[in-house]
Amino acid sequence: MYFSVSEVNEILGDINNLDKIQQEFFNFKNISIDSRKLSKGDLFIALKGKNFDGHNFLPEVIEKGAKSIVIEEGMQNLLPNYLPHWIVKNTLEAFQKLTLLKRKKLKIPLVAITGSVGKTTTKEMMGEVLRKLGKIKLSYANFNNEIGVGLTILDTNLEDKALVLEMGMRGLGQIENLSKYTEPDIAVITNIGSAHIGLLGSKENITSAKCEIASYLNPNGVVVIPTNDLFLEQTLRKSWLGRIIKVEILDISEKSKYFKKDNILRGFYDRSKNTILIEKNIFEISFEGFHNASNFMFAYAVAKEFKIDFEYFNDFKFKTLEGRNRTLNSSKTTIYDESYNASPESMMACIENLLEKPKNHFIIFGSMQELGNKAKKYHKQIFDFINISDIEKCIFICDKKDQAYYLNYLKENKKFLFLNNKNKIAKLINKFTKKGDSILVKGSRYWQLEEIIDLID
Repeated sequence: MYFSVSEVNEILGDINNLDKIQQEFFNFKNISIDSRKLSKGDLFIALKGKNFDGHNFLPEVIEKGAKSIVIEEGMQNLLPNYLPHWIVKNTLEAFQKLTLLKRKKLKIPLVAITGSVGKTTTKEMMGEVLRKLGKIKLSYANFNNEIGVGLTILDTNLEDKALVLEMGMRGLGQIENLSKYTEPDIAVITNIGSAHIGLLGSKENITSAKCEIASYLNPNGVVVIPTNDLFLEQTLRKSWLGRIIKVEILDISEKSKYFKKDNILRGFYDRSKNTILIEKNIFEISFEGFHNASNFMFAYAVAKEFKIDFEYFNDFKFKTLEGRNRTLNSSKTTIYDESYNASPESMMACIENLLEKPKNHFIIFGSMQELGNKAKKYHKQIFDFINISDIEKCIFICDKKDQAYYLNYLKENKKFLFLNNKNKIAKLINKFTKKGDSILVKGSRYWQLEEIIDLID
């Protein structure tokens, strides 16, 4: 797919040095923001951020044969006078406008996913479930900000039948901006949790921020939300007048209570078989736990919008990403690697899943970040749950300034051990565990607990 000079002119204004172009119109096959990956003939956008400035790499870009460049005002002296270029006030905004142009030229449905937890897992599930349509383009890893979302769109091609994007958030207005430059057809809000409460101050603000995903949604589109969050639904309806699908996951034992039909798309999870009954079909999924069964409901709801037909029995093997839903078996223990990140809700879900496993249970728990003045409250709630459970030991990693407070709260409870860095974790957990034991590893990204996984017996 190509971008013509005339198309870019309509978005960024007239190109400079038009007289240096040898033909009336020429095309760019690729738009690049990384000088290391640039190919000859690309259009290069010199993005400027807090820790980088693409204008510093213009000599390298020119030497590699960029066909044209987008720069910010005041940077013209960095370019040779023969090079065609666009001058804009903000190169990030220009980048987003051009990714929206690409999104419109693709003419394929776009699904946007946000939520406090479960975004990436839901995205990966959805990619697999939608493959009956053909090739599906997914956000790579956690490319969920204004740059990552744009790069995913630019990397999508005409062979792809649908585009599934994850949208992250660190403040009000950010998801609205992502919605503006992607114009989704379907939006999914997996849940409203406590992640980022330290930044936004309240769950009400988090809810408002997540609902921004519908700001530029296709008017004929739909938003998929969990059924048990009335405030989310009320907040969403203030700005979204279109269709809403509510999904719910229940235990298989409750199936007989729900004979009557209502407007909720409901699934029933069988823990013993790791299967989900939805409508008249059974789905066996490779990810365990009620929280993953809940994530699957969003994937199913979107598949239903695409009119995908399922068999009576369906078996899905989902791709596991590092630090999420990974089960590692050593000669001694089974490690459940959930090290990528942690919030109060995801921490509780993983502990509950761990407790269903055989033998003795251990937790390596890195303190949760971005909870602001609610941090102590949420940590104590999890400590209380661990304390009444059959968890053998919990190794808790936190800053020294927090350790004294939590030690006093737990009153030297022998179930908990405290560390201030991860260097001694493996040696300590290896001392306590024996053959057949189960270990959950989970903590905020701040602790990078994936680095100690290979050291655990």
